[in-house]
Amino acid sequence: MREFESRDAASFDFAEVLYRKADWVATVTINRPHNYNAYSTAALRELATAVQDAAFDDAVGVIVVTGAGTAAFCTGGDVKEYEEAYTNRPRDYWKYMGLFRAWIESLVNAGKPVIARINGMAAGGGNESQLACDLAVMAEHAWLGQVGTRVGSVAAGGATQWLPIHVGDRRAREMLLLNNRIPAAQALEWGLVNRVVPSVTKDGQFITGATPEQIALAQKGKEGYAIDLAKLDASVQELAAQLLTQFPECQRYTKQQVNFWKELAWHQTIGHARDWLALHYTSVEPWEGMRAFVEKRPAGYVALREKAAAGGSSEFLWGPYATDCPACGAKGIPSGFAYCGACGAGLGART
Repeated sequence: MREFESRDAASFDFAEVLYRKADWVATVTINRPHNYNAYSTAALRELATAVQDAAFDDAVGVIVVTGAGTAAFCTGGDVKEYEEAYTNRPRDYWKYMGLFRAWIESLVNAGKPVIARINGMAAGGGNESQLACDLAVMAEHAWLGQVGTRVGSVAAGGATQWLPIHVGDRRAREMLLLNNRIPAAQALEWGLVNRVVPSVTKDGQFITGATPEQIALAQKGKEGYAIDLAKLDASVQELAAQLLTQFPECQRYTKQQVNFWKELAWHQTIGHARDWLALHYTSVEPWEGMRAFVEKRPAGYVALREKAAAGGSSEFLWGPYATDCPACGAKGIPSGFAYCGACGAGLGART
């Protein structure tokens, strides 16, 4: 018995990932369309497991990564899970980032070509996931973008490291600091993807260069418009077929060599990013950003800036833990509290 024998994809029995192997191609699909294919903690474990299996399977020559449905490729981490779990226990975010790192590194280090089949929007960690792939084919109705600074985080899981390599310094800063959406045509022009294919139809006929208005109608299925991924699938299949006509070990080492700058940027920063992000989850910015996203309201960006400008603390929700209770001796009370939480004694006027 060999240590690395091919294993039936169905035997993994994943809950949040669809895994399929056929004709030398392994397809890994994030199967959370109800949540725009945002990956949960459990999904990250399954994704890394699937890609590692495909990487070690000699009956697989190409790996395709995609999302279920037509709305989203992947929208990064599940912000609701972040808000419920990791803003309440930031030390666990360090562990979570270990799982995310394993997922991203499984793509980069797969030892065989990985194609991102971008079937819908790829935002945040979703864009970082497609950046970790070797090639990317994008449906015309899709868009790419980062959201970190808008939700209280930093896109240091691949975007800060690799966007300057893909699109240049100025464009990378624009994507990271402004969080604007990058439509398919612009993504192709900037070098974020290899191909863009029509995905909007009108009365069953594909439209090339669909307008934002036509895309919106297609996503709603109105006035004869629809989203059709047939051309996306055909393009991915064509790329896979071409890749399968090359020598596999030569492909593996070519990938390793081309990865040099990506690996250098990644390994110089990801450990630090993992620690900083975990520490950052103890502060107000992610707490407010995630809650605002979940509650579907504008985040209090201006309020935090005003608080800091007035000499207050924008790092602590109720001020630093600098007050002691004169009545019961309780220590480490937030400086903004007017009363002691242990005994109820007044603490005097607070700001």
